[in-house]
Amino acid sequence: MNHKHTLSIGGLAQAAGVNVETIRYYQRVGMLVQPDKPVQGARRYSEHDVKQIRFIKRAQALGFTLSEVAELFLLGNASACRETQALAEIKLECIGARINDLIKIQNTLLQLVARCSVTDQSTNCPIIEALVSDE
Repeated sequence: MNHKHTLSIGGLAQAAGVNVETIRYYQRVGMLVQPDKPVQGARRYSEHDVKQIRFIKRAQALGFTLSEVAELFLLGNASACRETQALAEIKLECIGARINDLIKIQNTLLQLVARCSVTDQSTNCPIIEALVSDE
């Protein structure tokens, strides 16, 4: 792995596919180390930093929070596959529950939209009625 620090923060952002503010945020929350600033010049970043940001973004795309990503960093450094698998299984359960909730929402909206299609335009909208009802 090349740890040669050759990238500016803008170059790092471009290489990792994020914006500069994302990098600064990751630095503030401890997800990415901010390199020392030379007396003259700008901070420089390495290909390792690019890989770390990509890791964060990929893990987030799978639904992991930043605190869970931090845990994955630690587990990756310890080669702890069983613990990583356990985290992924918990994430799968959470995603399954969210999918079930979304299916319920979808079904409710489908029913409301269907009621709109058969409702006389002179009466109140079934969707609005559902939102303001006390039920």
